[in-house]
Amino acid sequence: MAHSRKWKSCVSNNLLTLLTIIGVVLGSVLGFILRNVREEPWTPREIMYIQFPGDIFLRMLKALILPLIIASIVSAIGGLDLNLSGRIGMRSIYYYSATTISAVVLGIILVCIIRPGEFSTHSLVTEDTPSPLRSVTTADTLLDLVRNVFPPNLVQACIAQYRTVLIPPENTTAVSIQEWEMSSEYGGGMNTLGLVVFGVVFGIALSKMGEKGKPLLTFFDTLSEATMIITKWVIWLSPLGVLFLVTSKVLEIADIGAIVGQLGLYFLTVLLGLFIHGVGTLSVIFFICTRQLPFKLIGKMGQVIATAFGTSSSTATLPVTMQALDNIGVDPRVTRFVVPIGATINMDGTALYEAVAAIFIAQVRRIPLSFGNIVGVSVTATAASIGAAGIPQAGLVTMVMVLDTVGLPAEDVTLIIAVDWLLDRFRTTINVICDALGAYVVEHMSKKELEASDLQEETIELARVRTADA
Repeated sequence: MAHSRKWKSCVSNNLLTLLTIIGVVLGSVLGFILRNVREEPWTPREIMYIQFPGDIFLRMLKALILPLIIASIVSAIGGLDLNLSGRIGMRSIYYYSATTISAVVLGIILVCIIRPGEFSTHSLVTEDTPSPLRSVTTADTLLDLVRNVFPPNLVQACIAQYRTVLIPPENTTAVSIQEWEMSSEYGGGMNTLGLVVFGVVFGIALSKMGEKGKPLLTFFDTLSEATMIITKWVIWLSPLGVLFLVTSKVLEIADIGAIVGQLGLYFLTVLLGLFIHGVGTLSVIFFICTRQLPFKLIGKMGQVIATAFGTSSSTATLPVTMQALDNIGVDPRVTRFVVPIGATINMDGTALYEAVAAIFIAQVRRIPLSFGNIVGVSVTATAASIGAAGIPQAGLVTMVMVLDTVGLPAEDVTLIIAVDWLLDRFRTTINVICDALGAYVVEHMSKKELEASDLQEETIELARVRTADA
């Protein structure tokens, strides 16, 4: 009887997580069933109808990102003293740097040992395949990253980010890409990096203002709490949303044979790297920092993992991640500071994938890489992962600068597009897990300072009450 009550309690507490995981599984099964119920492929319009409920769920999540990022970061930093905010910020950077670098190194080691490109036939290379991406140089990509840190218009930063556009001359073969005409445009979604930086600076300003800044700080605290309440409502739609998102993606697959055929070993290499990083590397770093293993914590984040896999967007999963960490009991001041920053700059799965993909393409092209080339790939993949927006398949865009490091044309991205949609879901899941573990690690390492800060606030509040009574 007691066992039955315990089981019912477990199911009740994890009902939403179970429903979301069921949604992912049913979406996959339904997608494959619908692919086989008729001989002709599904049209883009038919797939759009199937995806529509999932799109609505995704739009709801994305609508919460802007108020959540700004309110969370401002309230977290503004509510802490600057010394503590600085320590938390530095610990976050140390953690994210360690995980990203280890992911890149792991990916390079695996792709150099397994050498999946040598097992792919040379027919995989299609010389005349047009690139779906804009032409861009590594320098332009890095400079655009820095420009977006300092948006000239905050309202514009809420809907667009700056990017350099290179206009090719009529005869592109005779002119180097470095000599193409330069222009610029705003597009590609919210400038999350610029908004995060502004939120950090604004929070520091409110903290410096002391009592004068309290009314405005209270506003951001309230906005953050209200957004989290709305997030709770939206999250209950996730089982239905991910079901239709996954179903539509399965129907969009042009060639399932590519996953197990020419690209099979590449696919497995990336998956193996993500698995080792998620289960092994992150566990080692987590244990070094906390003297605990993370598996119990990861077990409580099934909802986050399922949402990340279903939406393929670490930014869209941000509200769900913060809600899950609140439920686990991680200090909200740390969660609201560390997680938005992690969702913006910490992309372990993307960094690993880009390093593997660049070297895989070089292997397919039969281009030998020197040690210097491999170091260049590792540095560029790390930088590219920071610049990758938390949106579906953003890694494909930043792949261009990684390929440029090895001297490969942007068109070679087409070699891996067939399996990128699925790998994108796995690497997004690793990105989100790393962000969540990072919040727990930073809170654990900052526990004494947080308790001292709480004690100081209680002392000040008690003194204020006594003064008022007197």
